[in-house]
Amino acid sequence: MEPQLDQVEVRILGCLIEKDITTPEYYPMTMNALVNACNQKSNRDPAVSWDEDVVSDSVDSLRAKRLIASLTGGGNRVAKYGQRVQEMLNLGRREIAVLAELMLRGPQTLGELRDRAGRMHKFNDTEEVERVLTHLHGHASGPLAMQIPRLPGQKEARYIHLLSGEPDLASLAAAAESGPARAHGSAELEQRVQALEAEVRDLRALVGRMAAELGVE
Repeated sequence: MEPQLDQVEVRILGCLIEKDITTPEYYPMTMNALVNACNQKSNRDPAVSWDEDVVSDSVDSLRAKRLIASLTGGGNRVAKYGQRVQEMLNLGRREIAVLAELMLRGPQTLGELRDRAGRMHKFNDTEEVERVLTHLHGHASGPLAMQIPRLPGQKEARYIHLLSGEPDLASLAAAAESGPARAHGSAELEQRVQALEAEVRDLRALVGRMAAELGVE
């Protein structure tokens, strides 16, 4: 698929697709709703915190690429935006659900895609998901998804979208290797914080007892 998209553009389109399928009553989306969807903490990877200027610039870029349509006038008091990816690529419900999930959460296994994309389309098994991915890889406009090699620390191969071009496997491998270390560091930090909080509580209790004994209010 041409042209290639950057991280912000991919996230915006993924959010629009997700909203279109899961909560059509809130679709098309206003700029404010789109910013909130991009920065949503659940069902997103990586977590981001983009301001309206960042999202607005990418919306303009996507409109120029004809991947987003803007709806104004009529009953719309503010501009609202809708995706045209499904129409332009002629994708079915299964294909757009898997593609959107890859856009929102990055590389995933067949099992993860089956479970997570189930919000947008219920898959019977991982074999069905694999058939969808095969179709996306052989798409007439060019490959839209592919399988990447099993990375360090991972038991299964994962799949990735190709809307941003060929993946940087070296960067993905480095991220996979550092993942467990980051998780361990995070847990260790949390334990230290909890220990410090306990010490502070003990000190406050001690100060309170001393103050009571001395008759200090």
